Amino acid sequence: MFHSIYDTMIAGQRYVLILQGLGVTLIIAVCAIIIGTILGCILALMKISDNRILKGIGTLYTTVLRGLPLATQLMIFYFVVFAPLHLPKLVVAILAYGLNSGAYCTEIFRAGIQGVDIGQTEAGRSLGLSKRQTLFKIILPQAVKAVLPTYTSEFIVLIKETSVASFIAVMDMTKAGDMIRNATYNAWIPLLTCAIIYLILTLGLTKVFDVFEKRMARSDR
Repeated sequence: MFHSIYDTMIAGQRYVLILQGLGVTLIIAVCAIIIGTILGCILALMKISDNRILKGIGTLYTTVLRGLPLATQLMIFYFVVFAPLHLPKLVVAILAYGLNSGAYCTEIFRAGIQGVDIGQTEAGRSLGLSKRQTLFKIILPQAVKAVLPTYTSEFIVLIKETSVASFIAVMDMTKAGDMIRNATYNAWIPLLTCAIIYLILTLGLTKVFDVFEKRMARSDR
């Protein structure tokens, strides 16, 4: 058992490939969730606005990006949209994942904003606050707390979906495991290693957000 692990992962320092792939996976996921969060906030406000054009743009964006498989989007962005710019594969992956995450974050934030009781808006307006002030000072803080569990799920899904970045030859953790498999003809050790690391990442992230959510709940008391 140990001899097999040594030959597969340690000999030739193949474990370094896993560590490098893990770094790429985290870079893609973190950068993409930042892009997705920013886009999601903007597009969510567009979708709940009274302006038909803004609402139409937001609806079209979320419909298209949520309706296409992520792997298909990734290849379209790499081979078609960003091909003339000759951007590095990692940058294309970050942008593709960020744009895709933005569509899901849009619906998460929109649902959170519209889920706040209408009485909160009426109370803010009765206090003399403008529509903008009511939104940012009363509605959004409550919406953030409401959407946190769903937002956490989006981040976790994003981490796992980075595994398809290999479609454009980005060496994420799954790709690194597959490279070790090809080199050693041993499939279960490198792939099981990747699976365990993904599990640790998702469980750790869930725990962190759970703690954050409980602290936010205590601050309301």
